[in-house]
Amino acid sequence: MTINVGGTHFLGAGSICRIATVAMVLCAPLLTGGCETSSNTHNPTALAEGPKDTGSYPNLNIKPQVAAKQLSKEETAAKLGELKADQQAQLAKGGSAKTPASTTALNTLARTHGNDTLKQIEGKCDPALDPNCN
Repeated sequence: MTINVGGTHFLGAGSICRIATVAMVLCAPLLTGGCETSSNTHNPTALAEGPKDTGSYPNLNIKPQVAAKQLSKEETAAKLGELKADQQAQLAKGGSAKTPASTTALNTLARTHGNDTLKQIEGKCDPALDPNCN
């Protein structure tokens, strides 16, 4: 007997109408909220103020402003010439461009560096690696 009452109570046409009515009442403010007008859509000066941080994704339709004027080809060549002159002055003072180490020396260092470091850390130092080792 109770099963039939429960079945007709939840699946009856009247209960479905009540659920639909409650859903419409609860959703009505959400649906009408999109009909409000914004003051920016009718105010052309609000659009001329520029982009604003809204905390959301950027609008890719707005062209970003450049931070500084770009260098021309002549200015780039002049700056590069200054840098090369500074490099030549440093080399003339006795500085030299370091040549890269050979690949075999780097591979040897990679194989032995970990073991040598562990020996120093553990106190089993090698005098060849650390002259201060006793």
